[in-house]
Amino acid sequence: MADLSIRNLQKGFDGHAIIQGIDLDVRDREFVVFVGPSGCGKSTLLRLIAGLEEVTSGTISLDGKDITDLAPAKRDLAMVFQTYALYPHMTVRKNLSFALDLARVDKATVKAKVDNAARILELERLLERKPKQLSGGQRQRVAIGRAIVRNPKIFLFDEPLSNLDAALRVQTRLELARLHKELKATMIYVTHDQVEAMTLADKVVVLNGGRVEQVGSPLDLYNHPANLFVAGFLGTPKMGFLRGTVGAVDGSSCEVQLEAGAKLTLPRQACGQKAGASVTLGVRPEHFNIVPAGEGQLQVVADVSERLGSDTYCHVRTANGEQLTIRVRGDFGPAYGQPLELAFDTAHCHLFDAAGVAIDKRSAAEQAA
Repeated sequence: MADLSIRNLQKGFDGHAIIQGIDLDVRDREFVVFVGPSGCGKSTLLRLIAGLEEVTSGTISLDGKDITDLAPAKRDLAMVFQTYALYPHMTVRKNLSFALDLARVDKATVKAKVDNAARILELERLLERKPKQLSGGQRQRVAIGRAIVRNPKIFLFDEPLSNLDAALRVQTRLELARLHKELKATMIYVTHDQVEAMTLADKVVVLNGGRVEQVGSPLDLYNHPANLFVAGFLGTPKMGFLRGTVGAVDGSSCEVQLEAGAKLTLPRQACGQKAGASVTLGVRPEHFNIVPAGEGQLQVVADVSERLGSDTYCHVRTANGEQLTIRVRGDFGPAYGQPLELAFDTAHCHLFDAAGVAIDKRSAAEQAA
């Protein structure tokens, strides 16, 4: 078992609060990703779990045992750093076995564990090389292998792919996903890259300003963001936002008048919002459609387009200067300054109140489930 429980965790430096009362549970065999912008506290939180930073207040428990004040070596955790941290004068084999050698584990056991890690990570033919003879991706696999041989209760990853080029990041990301399945291990992973968070995680923890904004599965956070921050942070390209006010409301629908000119009726309750209340409409790029003149709900002007082959991302401006992105087929690209008309997929629109909190479109039964 490898269940981690964090309660009211706080950390401050020189009077500045970095981690502000975090409560979090990581279950056995989960792949949990901490994601957020630079300075949000995600790496500090990981270092607190690892014991590399001293907790100001709160508790960290592993399988019911309080490890808050334990030394890092006694926590039964293994950390993989962004910088690999390999010994340059040692071979790959010696880098893998070093921690076991220090612990005076018998040679047969060390060899079996090193050979197993090398097999899992496809390092067999590299065991006698030194780090300078390896590519960046191979070095990172050695760093991961060094954690595997220790057989820890939890693997901790601190932005392990950020030093790799784009193609290698994709390849190594897939290897990490396979590794999680093969080892059936508990993993906690820190990244600022939302693509890594969406593709790797069983559970995503979105951090902002030292606080947890939302916890859930990647698709739950994507489809049901709790607030404007999560909605704008998760998704590539990001969700578009349009200011508006609530119009007529009834038990099953909510009318929204946008400052940009459109009037929409959303299939949801207004959840306590009164007519005239300020709201923000959120729409993801795939939930807009460019339609023929006279058939749209919102008039916009084309800005630049990003043509990726399979898709084109059209950036547009509304009459009041709000910026939106529309995802369309790859062979379409409007001219700069071209007038366009948009239709909304209202079933997938998001609505946020004046405080930025989501007005959830799910029913009470769906939310409870």
